[in-house]
Amino acid sequence: MATTIMDSVLGSMGEKRSQPSEAQGYVMALDAGTTSVRAILFDEFGSKVAQAQRSISISYPNPGWVEQDPVEILSRQIACMVEVQFKSGIHSDQICAVGITNQRETVVVWDRRTGQPIYNAIVWQCRRTAPMVEEVVAAGHGDLIRERTGLVPDAYFSATKIRWILDNVDGAREMADADALMCGTIDTWLVYNLTHGQVHATDYTNASRTMLFDIHTLDWDDELCEIFGVPRSMLPEPRPSSGSFGRVSSDVMTNHPPISGVAGDQQASMFGHCCFEPGDVKNTYGTGCFMLMNVGEEPVASKNGLVTTIGIAEGGRVEYALEGSVFQAGSTMQWLRDELQLVEDVADTADIALSVEDTNGCYLVPAFTGMGAPWWKSDARGTICGITRGTNRAHIIRAGCESMAYQTYDILKAMEADSGNKLSELSVDGGAANNEFIMQFQADLLGIDVERTELDETTARGAAYLAGLAVEFWDDRDELVTMRSSSAVYHPQMDDAVREKYLAGWHAAVERTIA
Repeated sequence: MATTIMDSVLGSMGEKRSQPSEAQGYVMALDAGTTSVRAILFDEFGSKVAQAQRSISISYPNPGWVEQDPVEILSRQIACMVEVQFKSGIHSDQICAVGITNQRETVVVWDRRTGQPIYNAIVWQCRRTAPMVEEVVAAGHGDLIRERTGLVPDAYFSATKIRWILDNVDGAREMADADALMCGTIDTWLVYNLTHGQVHATDYTNASRTMLFDIHTLDWDDELCEIFGVPRSMLPEPRPSSGSFGRVSSDVMTNHPPISGVAGDQQASMFGHCCFEPGDVKNTYGTGCFMLMNVGEEPVASKNGLVTTIGIAEGGRVEYALEGSVFQAGSTMQWLRDELQLVEDVADTADIALSVEDTNGCYLVPAFTGMGAPWWKSDARGTICGITRGTNRAHIIRAGCESMAYQTYDILKAMEADSGNKLSELSVDGGAANNEFIMQFQADLLGIDVERTELDETTARGAAYLAGLAVEFWDDRDELVTMRSSSAVYHPQMDDAVREKYLAGWHAAVERTIA
């Protein structure tokens, strides 16, 4: 059982609590991201009232490999859950529900008997399984994968990560064949441990990112499991995003509130943006950039390099989405800071970018781990084009900022082509959405308004909404819409000729990168 891990995680935590505040209801959202985990409390108005956050480490054991320690993710998530109660005075008897949102595609495999992981979590950014994907496609399975899962075959998704662990960890394949292993994405890992091993489940949105899940039947696909060599017995039970996922163990929260909402981070963000109508679009600027469009209750197959995925599974119905993923966004800013040491604080990049008129013809294509939508070139690597003797630090920093907007432009145009909808506005959130330069440049490139939500924790709010609706903390989606507001709107100002010149330079740089 997972109690071995839970006991060690909880053993060092004290019992002292601050005094509880006046009794009223709250929803706790757990946001297990790529670089940090958070626990956030939301009140009945959808407002954030308290937050705790811990960073999590990332390791790169070989070029293109990205891993994390699953026990560290769990222990720091629990620490946040405890801390946010202590610092706010709002304790578990006042928390009506818990929602979970998570970095998608990252997978953990653990021993069914002990609950111990048999290997590190393989992170969504990891490219080690690209040769496996090429083998599967070469064997003629590409069309089947696209048809049933809505995904473009790629190492980004979870199936080949699971297979790699089974094929490369001593004894893992034999344990899997003996039904001695379990697996899941980070949501599943948290649910399993927070319920002390009582619930092994995932939600439809996370399941739809594995290349093993049929988005039409809403179940694991036996043929795909066989193709990827993943025994179905390892997989969690798929459930709607808003509903029952068990109760938090009393060791963590004494009143053991229900876990009643689970969604992958980008779908949770979509829900937090209240993208409830077909044609509604949001873009999140986080470690990567992720744009989703609600396409309604019938999936739309992409012809322009996007993926079709489950967007919202709530209220007794499933709504689908088109999605485009940019692998490197905020991580590009971190690269400029940490590896190139061009800036001390990422927050300074806006002012530095504005200190020069343009990039002086410099373009940065941050294909550090390949390129995602709409290009899907796993072997592409980053390039800086157009450097001259006059190129300086500010030009490169500005080119890094602009790269987010350019990649988002390409995805939005592919989305318009697939859906037949011409967008008039883009709703945004995420850390880089607070960068005034990037947002204005984004509006200029797209030629439409860019609206930033008032609450930067839109992903966590979406998980809270899903959990709260399940326990009737909120009545319905209409009530959620009334709580939505924006903090800034950016209007396009760029001349058409300048826009076309910039875009032509960008696409020339992309061609050099993927050649």
